[in-house]
Amino acid sequence: MSSYPLTRLRRTRATAWSRALHREVLVTPADLIWPLFVTEGQGVEDPIGSLPGVSRWSVDGIVARAKEAVALGIPCLALFPNTQPDRRSENGEEALNPDNLMCRAIRAIKDACGDEIGVLTDVALDPYTSHGQDGLIDDAGYVLNDATVEVLVGQSLNQAAAGADVIAPSDMMDGRIGAIREALEDAGHANVQIMSYAAKYASAFYGPFRDAVGSSGLLKGNKKTYQMDPGNAEEALREVEMDLAEGADSVMVKPGLPYLDIAVRVKEAFSVPVFAYQVSGEYAMIEAAVAAGAADRDAMVLETLLAFKRAGCSGVLTYHAAHAARLMGA
Repeated sequence: MSSYPLTRLRRTRATAWSRALHREVLVTPADLIWPLFVTEGQGVEDPIGSLPGVSRWSVDGIVARAKEAVALGIPCLALFPNTQPDRRSENGEEALNPDNLMCRAIRAIKDACGDEIGVLTDVALDPYTSHGQDGLIDDAGYVLNDATVEVLVGQSLNQAAAGADVIAPSDMMDGRIGAIREALEDAGHANVQIMSYAAKYASAFYGPFRDAVGSSGLLKGNKKTYQMDPGNAEEALREVEMDLAEGADSVMVKPGLPYLDIAVRVKEAFSVPVFAYQVSGEYAMIEAAVAAGAADRDAMVLETLLAFKRAGCSGVLTYHAAHAARLMGA
């Protein structure tokens, strides 16, 4: 490259049209997945205190959000159920109920919108267990891997039969991707995708989410025996490699901004679709900064989404999805 003044890097920044022309990364509504929380009832909007601006919706409200997403150009919703306490149990049997909250929401969205929007479903047992862990536990409270995988396979088939487009196992059990993929193939669900939570860390950023699904007050112990240690990066590559070998179509890094280095390394190592989850704690921090008068919401939302795309992510799960899509269409 020539030196100054033959080269002036500020030349292309001098006007708005030129900055737009030379922009390397662009975020559009098609890059967004909108996480939504489903609850029981009819006509229910239940605001979540630790997630200002986010609510739990009854199934009819979820359908309305799906139609809103279609209008905004958001291609996919991610569903998470707030299971009632009387339907939770030690072994999470409600996950296998073909008429559970998740399955009813899937069917309602598909009845209303068909293939105009994708439905991504969480596969893990924490919304269904009375102890708040993502799997079955032994007498000492240790989460059992292989026994949990058997239930996760049943949960996946249950959601696929209801019309789920993408199965997203968030449990971090070893071997679950291969077991789920084989079961989906055997059951005739060859086109159901698997987006693996391949690098999901035992993070301090999940608190508001656990409030949203009703598991925070139930959780006994922690999830460090199955979610990843925040100090590990090489291990994330091993997790991703195993999940891809077992049949994952795409992989996820979770949380998002604190783990952008992981997203970059995964993309560079495997050249596969990588998604990031801008988790509840990240959302809540932005909203807290806005409430304190310390930040501009619109600018922060768009800048953080650009960071994910710049890191190589194909898309982002974000609670700001609808807001961001409106900003992009403005």
